[in-house]
Amino acid sequence: MNDERPLILISNDDGYKARGVNFLAELLAPIADVIVMAPDGGRSGMGCAITSKDPVYYSLVSEREGLTIYKCSGTPVDCIKMALHEVTYRQPDMIIGGINHGDNSGVNVHYSGTMGIVIEGCMKGIPSVGFSLDNHSPEADFEPLRPYILQIVRKVLEQGLPQGTCLNVNFPATPLYEGVKVCRMAQGEWTQEWEERPHPRGGSYFWLVGSFCLRDEHPADADRPNLTEGFVTVTPIQIDMTDYRLMEEIATNWNLG
Repeated sequence: MNDERPLILISNDDGYKARGVNFLAELLAPIADVIVMAPDGGRSGMGCAITSKDPVYYSLVSEREGLTIYKCSGTPVDCIKMALHEVTYRQPDMIIGGINHGDNSGVNVHYSGTMGIVIEGCMKGIPSVGFSLDNHSPEADFEPLRPYILQIVRKVLEQGLPQGTCLNVNFPATPLYEGVKVCRMAQGEWTQEWEERPHPRGGSYFWLVGSFCLRDEHPADADRPNLTEGFVTVTPIQIDMTDYRLMEEIATNWNLG
């Protein structure tokens, strides 16, 4: 590792063998020292979950000049905590989640293990970005993302991000993009979320499925509609979820004593 080069810490929620995280690591290795600490298997939908009742283990997978890969038995957030505690030789200049197999637009941010990584990095005061491709295939083609990721990473390394703010970047599953739009988070919800099936030994069991229902009166500047129209979407996310307008309303008018 070279102290004169930027240090980037990467994790994901699809596991250390996933094509997305390996594409990202190889893409960034020429411009930075890269450390990957990723789960030893899929951890999609873990959000900001941490492991508190079981021990967590990590081990070295591979190492070469400028790129070191570890696997970890914990959640995506565990991976970041473990890497910062055990293997980074200094504070990273940037933390990246992804590249996720599947989008993380709209309210999916709250479920996403990829964005859990990014939020953890942001809470640590480190500029953090999540990259996701709207394609769940293990063999998804990440090549069209290359120039956009490099541009965004270089810009964040040069300029940083405001304290308490991170970026959520989503790519459509198309070989060519309509452009880039800076968007807000789309408003919506998941519906029909469980599929019931008969158990061969009696009773039923359930698979989590569902479909996303957009509930947005003004979708033109929201991430999910623009993603489906072929745009790369960039959404700044704040970790402070305080509703300051309601806070003032309660303090002024609720007479709570």
